[in-house]
Amino acid sequence: MAYFLLRLEPPRPSFPFDATEAEKAQFSAHSGYWMEQAEAGAAIAVGPVFEPGGTWGLALVEAADAAQAEALGEADPVLMAQAGFRYTVSPVPSLILRR
Repeated sequence: MAYFLLRLEPPRPSFPFDATEAEKAQFSAHSGYWMEQAEAGAAIAVGPVFEPGGTWGLALVEAADAAQAEALGEADPVLMAQAGFRYTVSPVPSLILRR
């Protein structure tokens, strides 16, 4: 197994502070999806990253390969809703994990 960082880019820099009701509902499904992935062992850590230039989402996953990591992102309800979100997937060649 290998590790990958999935970076979720929102549809605009001001997100989530100006999220619409539809986006809030999509993010509820998004959270549920990633909780399931964490329980299944695929997701190691998931959460928002607040930077001065805007917020983005982080999902650190363990997958057999990049295709499987990309499939995890593609199955996210916010991507399936085609609401302007997108993932970039980057390999993490080594990782120190706490025991």
